[in-house]
Amino acid sequence: MVLISSTVNYGWWAHGDNTDEPITMVKYGMKTMDAIVAATKTGAECIGIQDKVGTIEKGKIADIIGVDGNPLAGHRQP
Repeated sequence: MVLISSTVNYGWWAHGDNTDEPITMVKYGMKTMDAIVAATKTGAECIGIQDKVGTIEKGKIADIIGVDGNPLAGHRQP
């Protein structure tokens, strides 16, 4: 198994541009939900902080946003 991650805090993205990588993943065939997981859960696993962040669970730190509508709709779904 190969883990695919994005936005793992490597420091050269301008603030707000860290969504470019998951968008590119979807553009080239990754399912939208898989790109979201790559940017959250898998990213945390790759840098060894999955016990603190990456999923919404009791005791973890999280930034949560609300969106109007389905965040998976309107994107290319292979």
